[in-house]
Amino acid sequence: MAKRILVVEDNDLNRKLFCDVLKSQGYAVEPVADGREALDKAREFVPNLIIMDIQLPNISGLELIEAAKGDAVLRLIPVLAVTAYAGKGDEERIREAGAEGYLAKPVSIGPFMAAVRGLLGSVPA
Repeated sequence: MAKRILVVEDNDLNRKLFCDVLKSQGYAVEPVADGREALDKAREFVPNLIIMDIQLPNISGLELIEAAKGDAVLRLIPVLAVTAYAGKGDEERIREAGAEGYLAKPVSIGPFMAAVRGLLGSVPA
């Protein structure tokens, strides 16, 4: 069975790109555009990895990561934070919130897939 990845990204183009790339590599992907739906969708879909945009409308990705890490069901799911907001100290703050991985936008496909594989293990199961 393919490993499952939840993609939380409000930008339509980025969300489609991430999903298309991941699907082409054999992953089962669930896109979420609204951060308010992310945790419910994660509990429903039970992903092996969550790719989380940090700048979301209505709720910050940081808050969602902290909430996921405090949730008994979601706590062990690794989170790859992806953000255009890559200033000094941001990566540290994002990792302190609980993200296991961090990529600054714009994201190149090579480093993106390397980060995904690193957090999931090298082969889709």
